[in-house]
Amino acid sequence: MGPYSQAIRAGQFLFVAGQGPADPKTGSMATDIENQTRQTLQNVKAIVEASGYSLGDVVKTSIFLKNGGDFQKVNEVYKTFFESNPPARTTIEAKFVAPNMLIEIDAIAYRD
Repeated sequence: MGPYSQAIRAGQFLFVAGQGPADPKTGSMATDIENQTRQTLQNVKAIVEASGYSLGDVVKTSIFLKNGGDFQKVNEVYKTFFESNPPARTTIEAKFVAPNMLIEIDAIAYRD
């Protein structure tokens, strides 16, 4: 999709690039915010785990939403991935290049 790395380790930090809701196997995207959020977080989780970290190591996320009105629906899905000690978070309303994309999430993980 462009000249970037999905994740970069810097010391004990892992910086995960913004991930969208495309299913990595099919390239398809759900049309509703709940399923797009779930897929986006699964994509973040896969990169974090492939790098030897876990979602419990995530200390910061940034969420970019096409529609700020989806905030509560996103929270309902988000809390199932971060059940205890959720990371610090920023949520921003944004415009995406892909017209059917409703969400993007990036993450920073840290491990001692």
